[in-house]
Amino acid sequence: MIQYGQLAPPSHVVAHLSDTHLLAGDARQYDAIDTVANFRRALDRVSRIDPPPQALVLTGDLADLGEPAAYRLVRELVEPLADRIGAQVIWCMGNHDERAEYSRELFGEESEAPQDRVYDVAGLRIISLDTSVPGWHHGEITDEQLAWLGDELATPAEHGTLLALHHPPITSPMCPVAEVIELLDTDRLAAVVEGSDIRAILGGHYHFTSHSTFAGVPVSVAAATCYLSDPAPLGRFISAVDGHTSVNAVHVYPDRVVHTIVPVPEAPEVSGFGTDVAPLVEALSAEERLDMFSRKDSEFNQGTVV
Repeated sequence: MIQYGQLAPPSHVVAHLSDTHLLAGDARQYDAIDTVANFRRALDRVSRIDPPPQALVLTGDLADLGEPAAYRLVRELVEPLADRIGAQVIWCMGNHDERAEYSRELFGEESEAPQDRVYDVAGLRIISLDTSVPGWHHGEITDEQLAWLGDELATPAEHGTLLALHHPPITSPMCPVAEVIELLDTDRLAAVVEGSDIRAILGGHYHFTSHSTFAGVPVSVAAATCYLSDPAPLGRFISAVDGHTSVNAVHVYPDRVVHTIVPVPEAPEVSGFGTDVAPLVEALSAEERLDMFSRKDSEFNQGTVV
């Protein structure tokens, strides 16, 4: 990856997807949304990220009804892409997921305990924290989980830690009613996060993109791949729309983490250049690139470059 700006390329690239809500068979969510087709399109978009992600993080609600076949399907869709690009897959539990089926189908384990796991991605630690509450849609974290998380964070990772969970520890002002099923008692989690090597928190649940901070750490919420919960509906209390889906690209640098929203639906191109231009640009010196692309009266900016 060539350096165009002041920073060297990132040490890690992560794809953050959320709320796939897959269903078994040919069932459709709300009898309208083909969550499988939408997820296929999302994965196709992820496959275009360059350089390829070293990890695919899916922050929960993998299965809409917790069906075993839905978990097998999510593996069938995700694992070939992960194998092809050499990425680790980090699964997270959501409120629509069922622990027994999730554990059995994704990890080959028989368990109904919280599904908390730790992954090492070339020195970047990614922790999957289970915020689900069996039988409920809001989120909670037990004392035992918090103690476990504190023990894991006691030893800093080489490149720091990303904390991935379904219920983000932030409010939802664009859809206040969603706060009824938010993560409860976040002050207890804050006490563990603050001062640790956690560099970013990745969440889902809200079905639209959102950003904030929590205990001094940036929080990034990825929109759902199944449908968008319209954050500015017209004359509706809640509105789910089959469109505007997206995934997030996460680039980790030594001193910062950059989150980029990547829309899934195709849109018409109105301007652009083919990949054959890249080698020509890379062959230029830094000074030549600045002169060509920044100077307003350059041939490029005047549209006279053929």
